Amino acid sequence: MPERPDPGALTQVVPRATVVGMVDAGIVERIRELRPLIRQNALRAEHDRRVPDEVVAALSGTGVYRMNVPARYGGYRTPLHTQVDAFAEIALECASTAWVTLGQAGVSYIAALFPDEAQDDFFTGPAGPDVRIGGTLVPGATAVPYDGGYRVDGASGFATGCHHAHWHLLTAAVVPADGRPVGGPPEVLWVAVPMSELEILDDWDTTGLAGTGSNTVVAHGIPVPAHRVLPLGPMLAGRTPSKTNADDPFYRMPVPALFCAWTASAALGLGRAALTEFDQRVHRRGITYTLHQRQHEATVTHLQFAEAQMRISAAELVAARLTGEIETKAHDGDSYTPREKARIRAECGYLTRLCKEAVELLASAAGASSLQRSVPLQRIARDVNALTLHSFVNPATNLEIYGRVLSGVDPGTPFL
Repeated sequence: MPERPDPGALTQVVPRATVVGMVDAGIVERIRELRPLIRQNALRAEHDRRVPDEVVAALSGTGVYRMNVPARYGGYRTPLHTQVDAFAEIALECASTAWVTLGQAGVSYIAALFPDEAQDDFFTGPAGPDVRIGGTLVPGATAVPYDGGYRVDGASGFATGCHHAHWHLLTAAVVPADGRPVGGPPEVLWVAVPMSELEILDDWDTTGLAGTGSNTVVAHGIPVPAHRVLPLGPMLAGRTPSKTNADDPFYRMPVPALFCAWTASAALGLGRAALTEFDQRVHRRGITYTLHQRQHEATVTHLQFAEAQMRISAAELVAARLTGEIETKAHDGDSYTPREKARIRAECGYLTRLCKEAVELLASAAGASSLQRSVPLQRIARDVNALTLHSFVNPATNLEIYGRVLSGVDPGTPFL
């Protein structure tokens, strides 16, 4: 039987400081121990359109939500390559669970860029450093200046993991209090709102990543104090109002680049999962209407398996390169050229496409019996298709952006 791909292939041994309760050096191993529970609940997550409570609670016990939390609050500041490995472990069993987890653990990184007073709000509450913070990027809401802060109204879609979040970073466009028209593009803010103050619409019913619970959330005139506001433009330019974290090399990593690395973990996990599922199937089934009693004996299977493995291996190399570049630049304090930023985003889309092609090849070779809902391979195919449709991940869009920069044309987006 072919050797199973190593899901920790990118893990490096990095000395970590001890914090109260646990250390993050074993976080990938702790998550790996939970994989049977995650797998057992994957179909349930898809059916219920949200990750089960017990899975979220178990993941919280691994410290995964602490990975981007500042150390002074009990967080880990976990190396990016370890984060990629950790999220990929989850995606091996359920991409919806991985997407929710990486989203909330990732948004804690953004929360650490807020003013220090807001960080106290986030990380010293009842959940402590295990706080779960969600976020949306599409500015569907509006923020009107009010009493030194803002009053926020409006809906924002794709609030991944909203059912289990403690806080939500809502993207809102600033509009004048007197209602006069805004000249030019409006200022866009991330405003932090307790999840309990937002309405959750029951409108997430999809064919892929169905368990993410990415419902629309609605704000109804919520007052937000000034310290819980982060202007989006300066943040994308690398400026943060956090006095404590401003000079920390860990918080020099650009958020759009980080999202590329986190997305890579979901794609790699799905690709590796498909390889594993296919490997198990081909040794216990034949090929209908042929003389092949076992699928693994057929030449066509050898070609399909090898092609899929090579695509996943290529995706792993791309993921390791972009992750390594992000970490190295943060450590050395180096800036990015526009071409480098565009290339990282293109690599995110490209490696996701490679994983999708590998999954589709294996799913099409798995036979009609794999259409049963209980067979993970079809869910993997649905989930990786949904992943490539994400507007920040879409391979065609990302390649166009990179091609524009290569051609000396404005990239057409600030999200680089």
